[in-house]
This record gives sequence, C-alpha cells and structure tokens, in this order.
Amino acid sequence: MTPDPDRFLADLHALRRFGAAGVGKGVVRPAYCEADVAARAWLAERMAEAGLAVRYDPMGNLFGLAEGPSLLLGSHSDSQPEGGWLDGALGVVAALEVARASRAAGGPPVSVVSFQDEEGRFGVTTGSAVWSGQLSLAEADRLTDHAGVALAAARAPMAGLAGAFVDPGRFTGFIELHIEQGPTLDSAGEQIGVVSDIVGIRDMRITFDGQQNHAGTTPMHLRRDAFQGLAAFNALLEERFRNVVTPRTVWTIGHVALHPNATSIVPGRAVFSIQWRDGDADRLGRMEEILRATAVEVAKARGLQVSFGAMLGLEPVAMDARLRAALEAGAEQVAPKRWRVLPSGALHDATNVARLLPVAMLFVPSIDGISHAFGEDTAEADLVAGVRVLAAAVDRLGRA
Repeated sequence: MTPDPDRFLADLHALRRFGAAGVGKGVVRPAYCEADVAARAWLAERMAEAGLAVRYDPMGNLFGLAEGPSLLLGSHSDSQPEGGWLDGALGVVAALEVARASRAAGGPPVSVVSFQDEEGRFGVTTGSAVWSGQLSLAEADRLTDHAGVALAAARAPMAGLAGAFVDPGRFTGFIELHIEQGPTLDSAGEQIGVVSDIVGIRDMRITFDGQQNHAGTTPMHLRRDAFQGLAAFNALLEERFRNVVTPRTVWTIGHVALHPNATSIVPGRAVFSIQWRDGDADRLGRMEEILRATAVEVAKARGLQVSFGAMLGLEPVAMDARLRAALEAGAEQVAPKRWRVLPSGALHDATNVARLLPVAMLFVPSIDGISHAFGEDTAEADLVAGVRVLAAAVDRLGRA
C-alpha cells in the first residue's frame, strides 16, 4: 500500500482554500458556516471519486463508507474562529488518501469521516458526541454559541443532505491522525508521536451578577462589581489548586462577556467560561469542587450572585493496545528512532468514539508548538511521514 504524497498534499492545500483568512495559511471555518458547508461538499465529491458511499447524518457528520466491515479513519474539518489549515483537516485528508491507496492495492476496506463541530462552537466535540451517544440530538439542538445562535438553527440548512445516523457496528476500529498542537515533537526533532492516552476535560460557564452603576460616583467600597468578582476568583483559583494539580493539569478562562461592557459603567454582570483538563478523572472532580466553592465564596464576600451553567466534559481515554502497536510498528518503519509515545493534552473526537470502538491516535509535529492560530504549520515532509505511518498501520492491521 503506497499513498501518493503529491495527491495528498494537493488535496490538503485545496481544502485550505475554504475559509482561507489572515496571514500565512490561516483558516476561518467554524462549524456550519458557509465555508464549512462548502468544504464538506468538496470532501464528499472526493470521497465519491474514491469509490466510497457518501453519507451525511443529522448532525452534519460526513462519512465516506467502504463496503462491509471496515476500519474508520478521519478527524474533523471545521476550524477555530481563527485557526490553522491542519487542525483536523490533516486527519480527514490523510484518511481519504489511505482509503484510496488501500483500494488500489487490494488492501483492507477503509472508511473516512469528518466529524462536525469538533472545535466547540456549540459544545465539546459536538458531532462525535452525538454520533457516539454521549449527547442526544435533542440536547445538542438546545446548545447555543457565544452569539446566542442555537445549534438546531445552525444545522437546519444542511437538513436536506442528512440521512440516518451511520451504524458504528460496521467499523472495526478508529484511528485519528492529527498535528500535535504542542512543542514536544518539534523541539526534540522527532517526526512521529504515537498517542498513549487523551486527557479528560470539563467545561462550563459561570455568571457573577452584581449591580450596574455609575463608574464616577459609586465609591469603591459600595460597589458590587461583577468583573472584580471574576478577577478575585481567578486570582484565588491558582492558590486553591496548588496541592491538587500536576504539571500536566491545565485550566483556562477563555471567554469573558461583561454587561453592559461600557467605559463609564460598573459591570453588573460577568459571564465567563472555565475549562480544565487532566488525565485523572478523580482530579477533574476535585477541581470542580474547588472552583465551585471558590466562586460561591467570592460572590458572598463581594455581594454578588453566582450561577453555574451546564457541565460539559469527557473522561480520560487510553488508546487501544492493538491499534497502538500497529502505529508504533509503522512509526519505526517510516521514521526509525525519530518517534516517541506521548499523551495528548488536546481533546479529540477519538475520545467520544472510544465509547463505541477501539481507538488510537497518531501525531506529527507542530512547528514551534503553535496551533489554534493562523501561524499553525507542519513541514510537508512530516505531513507525508504521518500519512505513510497511517498507511503502514492499516496494512499491518489488514494482514493480522
């Protein structure tokens, strides 16, 4: 089985044109936007040309199905609001190339998927969460983005393309190729990473409600300033987490909305996201207890009201030993002594798919560790090495 590197790279660059923005190879292709829908239509054409049966499900997840039982490869093709050209897209195009190469060589059947809304416009890996049963379609439809748009409304234009959900029983396993989105491989001069496990994640919104008032006439000691509550919460959190977390634990306040968000008004409301990740489910739970207690304490001390939004999250997942072994053998074949086993600190669709199927993941380097930014990039030689390792693993699994 021999993937065609020129065809693979040409397809990858062609997909980049959908939503191309910013400097370099930047992409703006959030879930369900015009560029995302157009990119999926282009991918569907490539899947059909490769002899795969094209299926959209009600969420907009796009499958290219081989006949009979098959290995499922892929990732996602939506992007962050300001994203790079490889995050997710690499895994989908690589899967397509391996499916074509395997078919041409008479190898094992390979199906391809591009999951929808992996990047979290509406939730956490929403498309694969619904497909895997982690989240019902009715529950997903009630999710809203930061602009207040409901998922049900966003996916409505794709309704004419949708069929039934694809039966996961037709797949024997799932492998996802992705950029590392971190500096480990790049800084070590290595070409391939075989993933050992994916961290768990928790994500929710917190709201502090205080009192909107005049910024010039309200004395500091009488203010019920919602933003100052957020600032105090953020400062306390690091100290409270100190004896609980490890060097691999991370937490982020990534989105803040103030009301009325005006220069001369004391903010009466602060709504913010809080996300935390770790490989240990018990630690994730302990962190939740701490942040909830801290928010309540801050609110009481500052005369605020606090409310908590729905908790979204996924559990840590270990990779399947058989699939992982095939990737490790492929890595040694393609990049001898230039690969390593490493955990994934980023979340991926494979976490959801693991509820249904054996899963494994493969990384290629991210230059300077940059991702979720217009500057995201990977050397083309490393991209080609990744698709070759994926093909070698599929070939090995087909002969096992």
